[in-house]
Amino acid sequence: MSETSSAETPFVQYQVDDGFAVLTLDSPHNRNALSSRLVQELLAGLERAAADEQARGVVLTHTGNTFCAGADLKEALDADPATAADLRTRWMIAVLRGILTLPKPVVAQVDGNVRAGGMGILAACDLAVAGPGSSFALTEARIGLAPFMISLTLLPRMAPRAAARYFQTGETFDAAEAERIGVITVAAQDAAAEVARLRDELRRGSPQGLAESKRLVNAALLAEFDRSAEELAKRSAGFFGTPEVIEGMTAFFQRRPPSWAE
Repeated sequence: MSETSSAETPFVQYQVDDGFAVLTLDSPHNRNALSSRLVQELLAGLERAAADEQARGVVLTHTGNTFCAGADLKEALDADPATAADLRTRWMIAVLRGILTLPKPVVAQVDGNVRAGGMGILAACDLAVAGPGSSFALTEARIGLAPFMISLTLLPRMAPRAAARYFQTGETFDAAEAERIGVITVAAQDAAAEVARLRDELRRGSPQGLAESKRLVNAALLAEFDRSAEELAKRSAGFFGTPEVIEGMTAFFQRRPPSWAE
């Protein structure tokens, strides 16, 4: 994990349970938003899981009622817009690509809210299970942005008509709709029980069989990822600090509609 003092509780908990590395997003003060610290700890956790001989796969889950709220907007507002935007896009590329290329299956276990960047992380996972307490939304357009980086994993998974709708409207939808349009694998009444069942199935595969199967499934996605990531990173970074984004973020924190929605 990232280096923290002994007095600090990690934002990403790591443990091995029944042959799987369990990475738990645990930053309740900001609804598991993608702060610099959480991202660094998540990357370290993925790297640790890849090298952990006791881990046949990875379960990515969360504490609280939110899997991931997306970018840490407060951190974004407090930082230099250009520098912070470039760092965030690089971190997102690293996280998404890290999940896609990890030579072990990554299973998301969600029973809470998933927003913005959290949606891209969910789509990068090999399997995604969501419980009845889950809700999903792509809200970037509402603050003057677009789902630039996370489109790399979302667009290959989502039904095209659904992507056109939810990328632009920012509507919230439930687990059943998320399964129907390809954002998740299974909408389950008991997410933990379904993940336990899938773990039992995955254990039947050999390590090299699982790794090579994952490479086959993700080959086309990764090829497009590597072709488009740099251009999307530049487009994404270029929008932070623009008047519309500043207004959108300010309105979000002031709990009011932005000027264009009034």
